[in-house]
Amino acid sequence: MSLGIIAAAIATGLAAVGAGIGNGLVASRTVEGIARQPELRGLLQTQMFIGIALVEALPIIAVVIGFLTLNR
Repeated sequence: MSLGIIAAAIATGLAAVGAGIGNGLVASRTVEGIARQPELRGLLQTQMFIGIALVEALPIIAVVIGFLTLNR
């Protein structure tokens, strides 16, 4: 049982780190794009929010998989 808890914690932690890195990359590239073409700010921000939402799905899925491994 204790190995399952450790596995779930590691999976959730690594997913959170990966999502943090991904969010940072998406936001930095958006700021870069807005700096190059300020007239596309609205379009770039919309795409950034969609990208961040997709990146944030990873830790949510990891938490669900962690809970599933605990109940086995």
